Amino acid sequence: MPPTAVSTDTLRFFHQMMDYEQMFQRFIKQITAIFSILVVPFISPAAAQESLDLELSGLVDGVTFSLEDLDAMDQTTIETSTIWTDGVNSFSGVPLKVLLEAHNAAGVTIEMIALNDYSVSMPISELEENAPIIASRMNGETMSVRDKGPFWVIFPYDSKSKYQSEIVYSRSIWQLNRLTVLE
Repeated sequence: MPPTAVSTDTLRFFHQMMDYEQMFQRFIKQITAIFSILVVPFISPAAAQESLDLELSGLVDGVTFSLEDLDAMDQTTIETSTIWTDGVNSFSGVPLKVLLEAHNAAGVTIEMIALNDYSVSMPISELEENAPIIASRMNGETMSVRDKGPFWVIFPYDSKSKYQSEIVYSRSIWQLNRLTVLE
């Protein structure tokens, strides 16, 4: 066989290799699609932590707060234990009453809604100067969705027995992302 001639077996081998390469590329695309469908939804909430906002609407000047917006406001720290965490933790955030007053809330009730659409209402008249707070940090760290973040309504549970009731615990909504001022 002359040195420049290519045998049919060699050509068949290269065609098969090209077919395998195309099959491998299709396989990688399929694996990537499956990964995107099955895994990314579980990664995204934590990865997108910084982009989760708190929306204030209803009988108020509607506004959306980023974590940075809330951080720019005066912060209150509450050192307390909770029925959901171990030991005493330090929670910091903006008092709910201060946030509503700063935006001219004219309603009677505040509805607090979580990422999963769980909601609870509270009379605005029961809000105190420093309780509850919309905590954005626990022990100085922002909270991921998995760890009850991005925002968690916290009361000073250890300070008075009135904060240790089923009503108060039900108002301690985590994964908070919406506040609606109602009549």
